[in-house]
Amino acid sequence: MSTIKNHVQLIGNVGQEPTFTNLENGKKVARFSFATNEYYKNAKGEKVQNTEWHTVIAWGKTAEIIEKYAGKGKEIGVSGKLKSRSYEDSEGVKRYVTEVEANEILLLGVKNGNTSAE
Repeated sequence: MSTIKNHVQLIGNVGQEPTFTNLENGKKVARFSFATNEYYKNAKGEKVQNTEWHTVIAWGKTAEIIEKYAGKGKEIGVSGKLKSRSYEDSEGVKRYVTEVEANEILLLGVKNGNTSAE
């Protein structure tokens, strides 16, 4: 049961091209915006789309997979956990951030008409 205490699974699209940082210890970190969509019918029976935006971070091998295969617009599945942190911005205001820390990526859809992973 401990594995479902803080577990997130999302399917959506990469919002902007991911950014990558190579840390001094040789580890790679990826960061990208991620859009998930929900659809429902309003009181008039019209289909309405609601888009939620998330920030996803990934480390190591997962970041390398994202770098190689998951560009802007690519549909992917993300499995991981929620991480919250705070920081002070340049004006001294304390900001709070919640991110999805991905530990697994599932490649979905087609990128540039190519269905292969290479």
